[in-house]
Amino acid sequence: MAPRRARKRAEGGASSNVFSMFDQSQIQEFKEAFTIMDQNRDGFIDKEDLRDTFAALGRINVKNEELEAMVKEAPGPINFTVFLTMFGEKLKGTDPEETILHAFNVFDTEGKGFVKADFIKEKLMTQADRFSEDEIKQMFAAFPPDVCGNLDYRNLCYVITHGEEKDK
Repeated sequence: MAPRRARKRAEGGASSNVFSMFDQSQIQEFKEAFTIMDQNRDGFIDKEDLRDTFAALGRINVKNEELEAMVKEAPGPINFTVFLTMFGEKLKGTDPEETILHAFNVFDTEGKGFVKADFIKEKLMTQADRFSEDEIKQMFAAFPPDVCGNLDYRNLCYVITHGEEKDK
C-alpha cells in the first residue's frame, strides 16, 4: 500500500502546490502583502492583525463579527501558504479578462474604454446578481470614476483578473 501522502497526491488531494499557480513576482507581491498584514510578525494573520491593518488604512471601527467572518474563511490559522491558497481560490473563480471586457463592451458602443458610472451603478443594482449600495461604494472607492463620471472599465477588468493596476 502506498504511503498516505502519495495516495493523496494520486487522488488529487490537498498536496497540490499552490506556489505553481503564480509566477515568482506575484508570489513576492503576496509575501509583501502578507508581511504588511502580519502586524505582530508572528507568521500568522489573526483578528488583531486585521484590525491593525484596517486601522492603518484609516478604517477604525471594524466590527468584531466582520473580522471573525474574515478569519473563518480560512481552513485554519492563516500562515503564508494558507494566505496564498485563499487568493488562488478567489482568483480561480474569476472569469477571464476577455469575458469581463466583452460584458462591458456591450455598454460601450463607441469603444472608448469607459462607461458612465451612474449607468453601471444602475445596471449592477437592478440586474442579475444585484449589488448592494455598500458593494457599489466599495467598487467606486477602489475604482473611482473620473471627473466626467466615467468608469475606466479596461483598468477595472485588468485589476480583477491580474490583481494589480496596469502601467498607464
